[in-house]
Amino acid sequence: MKLWGLSVVLLVLALPGCSKEVPKILGAPIEGINHTSAAINHFQVNGNGGPNIGPYGGGGKQTCCVPLPTQWRPGLTVVVEWEKDPLPHDYGDWPETRFTDPWRKRMKEHKSKYTRHRAVVEVAPYEDLGLVNVHFLPCDRVQVSAGVTYPGRPDHPYNYPRKMEAPKTCPAP
Repeated sequence: MKLWGLSVVLLVLALPGCSKEVPKILGAPIEGINHTSAAINHFQVNGNGGPNIGPYGGGGKQTCCVPLPTQWRPGLTVVVEWEKDPLPHDYGDWPETRFTDPWRKRMKEHKSKYTRHRAVVEVAPYEDLGLVNVHFLPCDRVQVSAGVTYPGRPDHPYNYPRKMEAPKTCPAP
């Protein structure tokens, strides 16, 4: 029995040597961090979905996956699309009973204020592909990282404060 166990261990250790090469593209998990007072109802990176994120929320909830190269290259971009609710706390104070016809009518009016956005975003340089962090910032800007680091660590490229106030006037895109 000991010889059989040793044979299995040796076989498992030898298997990586049989592979032809490291994949050039891998699926990386997606996580969003919202630095604004709006709600991000949903978002996508290159067509792959991310979770909804409340105001000043996010982090810790990942969805799968966006294909990215294992090695970063200059000019690497992704397309981020998202829907934003600029007034996420409004419907909590409505006098109408939830899911009644008057409530549904008011919710329809509320949803008409949702905005949809799309941005082509350069991915911050990374040495090893890891978690894709999408940072939602004031003025409908986003920043994307895809390394093995995470927000709060000194080596993370974007360490924004969790709560960021929108300026009175947003710069032109």
